[in-house]
Amino acid sequence: MIKSGRLTTHVLDTALGKPAEGLKIDLYRIDGERKTLLRTVSTNSDGRVDGPMLEGEAFAAGTYELLFHAGDYLRASGAALAEPAFLDLIPLRFGIADAASHYHVPLLFSPFSYSTYRGS
Repeated sequence: MIKSGRLTTHVLDTALGKPAEGLKIDLYRIDGERKTLLRTVSTNSDGRVDGPMLEGEAFAAGTYELLFHAGDYLRASGAALAEPAFLDLIPLRFGIADAASHYHVPLLFSPFSYSTYRGS
């Protein structure tokens, strides 16, 4: 049996110390200057997406971008943001080299900072 890789994410609101529920995320495949929208999802009550963002035959080596709609989430949560907000859309561009591996790309953020890493 050939093991198929997958892409997952998890979003934590570090200002409130809880998962970011209802945060919109767009997933793009990047080919040179071309961006192709693959899907749009929202996080659940645990700050996760219900199921992998990509898996099976759709999960292929290449360059991708997760676009997190942090400003919309922060405004909806009652955060007082300047206009324009310091962080509104947070793009994370990353490469998938091994289509048989699990790529977990979490986002930890607040109105003024964010961090990410390749998780497991």
